[in-house]
Amino acid sequence: MSLTVDRPGARDEDADGATAAVPEPAHRLRRTRRTETLRAFVRETRIHPRQLVAPLFVYPGSGGRQPVGSMPGVERVTPDEALRDARALEALGIGGVILFGLPAEKDAQGSGGWIPDGIVQETLRRFRDADLDLALVADLCLCEYTDHGHCGPLLADGSVDNDATIELYARTAVSQAEAGADIVAPSGMMDGQVRAIRAGLDAAGRHDTAIMAYAAKTASAFYGPFRDAAGSTPSFGDRRGYQMDPANGRESLREMQVDVDEGADMLLVKPALPSLDILAAARARFDLPIGAYQVSGEYASIEAAAANGWLDRRRALIESTTAILRAGAGFVITYAAADLATWSREA
Repeated sequence: MSLTVDRPGARDEDADGATAAVPEPAHRLRRTRRTETLRAFVRETRIHPRQLVAPLFVYPGSGGRQPVGSMPGVERVTPDEALRDARALEALGIGGVILFGLPAEKDAQGSGGWIPDGIVQETLRRFRDADLDLALVADLCLCEYTDHGHCGPLLADGSVDNDATIELYARTAVSQAEAGADIVAPSGMMDGQVRAIRAGLDAAGRHDTAIMAYAAKTASAFYGPFRDAAGSTPSFGDRRGYQMDPANGRESLREMQVDVDEGADMLLVKPALPSLDILAAARARFDLPIGAYQVSGEYASIEAAAANGWLDRRRALIESTTAILRAGAGFVITYAAADLATWSREA
């Protein structure tokens, strides 16, 4: 007579000599969930401050801070105040900042985007002179700088002139790189924008400036608060003619492949939570660094629900950001970067 020990993974021998697996105890999967210490020990996805990029909205002047009503905790700031914020982010160990400019004047071409003394250029020079331990990213689009709010100069029929626009994007990229940007991030979704920008940077001797391509940016309903913050709402029409249809996942991968072929150094998916499937598919297909933008509407939705007591703000922000990282993002642009970095240190 032999003694059989009931243990996970044990196998019984049938009468004919074949073996069959013994069913696992029903409670096995819960053993490592019993305490917070155990849960933390086996946690698969963690938020690290270096994975976070904080957006900054900058406008001309000094000593100025303007709250953005639709995004609690977010402010438009002048360059000196932006430097103060950047130093605080650096102290938290955050990976980088991405700059959006609000110019003093706008025109049909969006010339404020590339002039040497533009608002983003001024801020970049301050950051570079301060020798911050942050990746300096410059959003590269003209919607904040045009008087009509579209992402480039217009044709007679009111549509964006794609070819003229990408030439201006290249000019803007060079201006941003010369001011100190480590990374330029074209977000206009113009055909050929990455190729034009790479060619422009290389011709200017800026071979070391990286391109973060907004490679899958949909015409999302979640951008409203950003447009409030950046003053970039189109004065007519919308951007669905050049931003992607949110329903098209396979097309997103084609867009990414084009940007990879044109010389992108990293890819960005925007918005984040509504595009987790696209993010996961991109991570499986491409070897480049891939990030996601937790956009203004995602952030504002959590803030509004938390303000009404409908959910726990901290848990919701951590869970949503963790989901983005779990889906494959190597970095996340988020308005909650400072809070998430602080909480990650406490975990």
